Amino acid sequence: MTDRASHKPYDQPTGGWGSLKSLLKHSVQQGAVSSGVGLMRSHNKTGGYMCTSCAWAKPGKPHLAEFCENGAKATFWDLTAKRTTPEFFAKHKVSGLLNWTDHDLENEGRLTHPMRYDPGSDTYVAVSWAEAFDDIGAHLKRYSPKDVVFYTSGRAALETSYMYQLLARLYGNNNLPDSSNMCHETTSVALPQSIGTPVGTVLLEDFQETDCILSFGQNVGTNSPRLLHTLQEVRERDVPVVVFNPLRERGWEAFVNPQRPGQMLTNKATPIATQYYQPRAGSDIAVMTGMAKALFAWDDAAQAAGEARVLDDKFIAAHTHGFEAFEAMVRGTAWSDIEAACGLPRDALQAAARTYAEAKSVIAIYGMGLTQHKLGVGTVQMLINLLLMRGNMGRPGAGICPVRGHSNVQGQRTVGIAEKTELVPLDKMAERYGFAPPREDGMNTVEACEAIAAGKVSAFVGLGGNFIRAIPERDLMERKWRDLDLSVQIATKLNRTHLITARTTYLLPTLVRSEIDEQATGPQIVTMEDSTTCIHASRGKYRPASPHLLSEPAIVAGIAKAALPENPSVPWDLWVADYALIRDEIEAVFPDDFRGFNARLDLPGGFPRPVAARERIWETDTGKANFKTPSALHASFDSGSDPGVLRLITLRSNDQFNTTIYGDADRLRGIHHSRMIVMMNPKDRMRFQIAKNELVRLTAATDDGVSRSVGGLQVIDYDIPEGTIAAYYPECNPLIPLWQYAEESKTPAAKSVPVLVHREALMHDG
Repeated sequence: MTDRASHKPYDQPTGGWGSLKSLLKHSVQQGAVSSGVGLMRSHNKTGGYMCTSCAWAKPGKPHLAEFCENGAKATFWDLTAKRTTPEFFAKHKVSGLLNWTDHDLENEGRLTHPMRYDPGSDTYVAVSWAEAFDDIGAHLKRYSPKDVVFYTSGRAALETSYMYQLLARLYGNNNLPDSSNMCHETTSVALPQSIGTPVGTVLLEDFQETDCILSFGQNVGTNSPRLLHTLQEVRERDVPVVVFNPLRERGWEAFVNPQRPGQMLTNKATPIATQYYQPRAGSDIAVMTGMAKALFAWDDAAQAAGEARVLDDKFIAAHTHGFEAFEAMVRGTAWSDIEAACGLPRDALQAAARTYAEAKSVIAIYGMGLTQHKLGVGTVQMLINLLLMRGNMGRPGAGICPVRGHSNVQGQRTVGIAEKTELVPLDKMAERYGFAPPREDGMNTVEACEAIAAGKVSAFVGLGGNFIRAIPERDLMERKWRDLDLSVQIATKLNRTHLITARTTYLLPTLVRSEIDEQATGPQIVTMEDSTTCIHASRGKYRPASPHLLSEPAIVAGIAKAALPENPSVPWDLWVADYALIRDEIEAVFPDDFRGFNARLDLPGGFPRPVAARERIWETDTGKANFKTPSALHASFDSGSDPGVLRLITLRSNDQFNTTIYGDADRLRGIHHSRMIVMMNPKDRMRFQIAKNELVRLTAATDDGVSRSVGGLQVIDYDIPEGTIAAYYPECNPLIPLWQYAEESKTPAAKSVPVLVHREALMHDG
């Protein structure tokens, strides 16, 4: 990777030849060309394996190729021919590897042996599985249970996740933070208060009946490209798609379907967004308030003229609570305040509202552009309010659709990966396994970081992920991490978290989902839940990368047997021998969600979990869907009144999945050769007297006495609202204080970080 970026706006469609060229490049680079045939035959299809990338729905009648560019890249990286062996570790001291980039570390390939860090040589050395489990168990037996954290990334299967949460609770705590805490925990807090469910209400078939789609804070081209197939079909029915997103993203503008030869030959793209608006970061509450204000005005006019209501008054009366307070807030908010907060003119918001008002059934899609703000919960609830105004909840073609990121992050919560005891059937577990589960809430991700920083955590067990790169306040956390007594990392590849060592650190290599998981009873099946609550089976098809790998269930069981007293009601070995027995346990503890679990594994399209709100049954405190009134028009930590403070959006490139960096090209934004960039409106650049492509330093606009900064960022002129800038995650995570998180959910506020910009040249001269 080079130091300087080049930028030329990308004028080609999403998908098309650009995606095919990218797939060819990455398959060759990883020595995984032969896996392309398997992608066509088995990827996201019944009888095959489920993608380890995004969590978008898998249709019952799959496309010829049911994968996207990002999913294929994830598979190529999983099935790479490259290996990170004990010989590699013998050649490289950990202190030297700390200078490697995220890309270069993972690009070394698959881990092949269990490893333990040796402080004397500053290297990792191979150990046997028995040695690793015995030592980890001995360590865990020494600690107070409340001082140990059991973290989970979003790719572990339902079977592994169930075993893992049971391990933590048998050990004595509910310290089960997961990657959901960093992205859609806001959803899990907001939706239950509003409609009584922590998940979306939309199934894939609803897109066939919808009359309009609203999208907020979601980049479909990078974060969920397979959704573009559905959106293309929607647009071919002439259904309007209204998009609100600070950046103009190619995925919302144009799509060429690689599976349509005629479209590939002509390169004639399908336009996706019919209306595209770019509000300032963190101002979606103002946008939705403006739309609601327009609806109220038109409803007033309709009533005065004796015409049909714009609002669904019958639905509001029968199914909702809190409408009067919400109405008073909207009517009492001046248009001038709305326009000032979001940066969009009144006529633009009215045009969006008109499209919404003319549709009978509307789906609202959103991503982390809504959840990762100080008032993220209120922002999501404001979107629910907008849907409730016209009864767009609990009927075909309508509802709320949060687009989750990692492949099974939603499912893990379903089977008990939760720090909140109210979300888990502890009484059933107590009866079934003959123990007294801890009843005190555990730590979420932010709370775990706070405890580590305070020296209150002895051990951290990580089921996947790259925790230290993913979290805020990275500089502090890297320093404090070294005070841990034990770090156990279950992983497939080397990453930076593995190089920030505790007093004792283990790397435990595991299978990937596309590999054959052979146990005592034969090849095993695992399962996961997609964004629409549908459960899918997954069968590995490829030979494991190393004979020394264990499956995730086997690793969890190995730790459990070494750390816990024997419990005849918890047959770890039998479960590892036959994962169907684990699914029986899941069904017994969660009968409503998993009735007939093993019998329904291969239902085309998966089987959906029941969601009461789909039937207009509201499992809320009022027994109705609740209108929730927001406390402000913007969701950010800054007031918006200081012109020197910019709101930073941290985001992914299309050559990246979470903290995994496939390369330095962000093709869909036309940025190449470097990730150390900041996208800025040219007017802001000139206002701060910054030259094109000049290097700048961003500092957090905080007054807590802590200096947080990231330098060496090249300024790129970009189509982004004034006052808003964007740069890559995880490079800019050091700018986010641990205390800047969403109220109620504690999701880090990574989508409107208040920052100051400084010219590097001036700082050096000074």
